[in-house]
Amino acid sequence: MKIKTSKQRSRERVVQALYQWLTSGDDLTSIEEQFLNQREGKISKSFFSNLLINIHKNIKLLDELIEPTISRNADELGSVEHAVLYLGTYELKFSLEVPYRVVINEAVEISKLYGADGSYKLINASLDKLANNLRSIEMDSSV
Repeated sequence: MKIKTSKQRSRERVVQALYQWLTSGDDLTSIEEQFLNQREGKISKSFFSNLLINIHKNIKLLDELIEPTISRNADELGSVEHAVLYLGTYELKFSLEVPYRVVINEAVEISKLYGADGSYKLINASLDKLANNLRSIEMDSSV
């Protein structure tokens, strides 16, 4: 079993927190607090909070970026898939220090862990299309 880094665990928690927010409609601040107080597995608390808060702040833009990359309406996505796409899309758009392959791989791995069977294929295809648009220079230089 591969040992996860604190950033990998933080990304998983971001997806779990977004899932809870999407399904419950609870206040994001109280959800964040709940996840920061969890004891199992060391996370980077600042990395977690930064991602969660900024994904929430940019949710409309993220929806606009995701919509053309999926073959169905966004409201037909499961909450886990939606949360994973929010994370991956945010990182592709705003976390340019993270290589696009890492962003896509992390999102695919999280969707394999928590998403519906085969949902990783949709995640991979969507984020690959986004990377072509948002990170074309990086993609061209890595070929």
